Amino acid sequence: MSLEGRAVVIRQDDVDTDVLYPGAYLNVTDVAQMTQHLFEGLDPSLRDQLGGDTALVVGANFGAGSSREHVPQAMAASGIRFLVGRSFARIFYRNCINLGLPVVMSPEAVEAASPGSTISLDLEAGIVTVDGRPFRINPVPAFLRELFVAGGLVPWLRARLDRSATVVEIGGSEE
Repeated sequence: MSLEGRAVVIRQDDVDTDVLYPGAYLNVTDVAQMTQHLFEGLDPSLRDQLGGDTALVVGANFGAGSSREHVPQAMAASGIRFLVGRSFARIFYRNCINLGLPVVMSPEAVEAASPGSTISLDLEAGIVTVDGRPFRINPVPAFLRELFVAGGLVPWLRARLDRSATVVEIGGSEE
């Protein structure tokens, strides 16, 4: 699985989910409306830089604080294709994976990136490329790549259950 994006950079470390998506908007359940509140407590002008081709480049311990699924949901709906960071808070990292938003760690790639850099990500080979400069990362296991292609854990599981049900129905009707 390969992805490419244009870098939007947040250099700060320890950016928590409370500023990425403030608690006042947690009652919003429509993902399209969530995008209007992304980065509200950090820098709302960042929303103007997002598009369907965004690679979000972030500092260390990104996504610390409350475990808000709203953040990766709003990011994906805002056109963020993947994240490259120095490091991520554990729950934020897992929420991204569960919701189908690729997230990788590469301090060297973060250092090399600037706003507007072209970033490509080869999850299978384990390479992040920033403006033509390759950086090694741990290859992403096949199972996680399947999750990303499916759009997250729930769609992946639904597809597997649907296939299982079809096999049972076919198997049952042939007896």
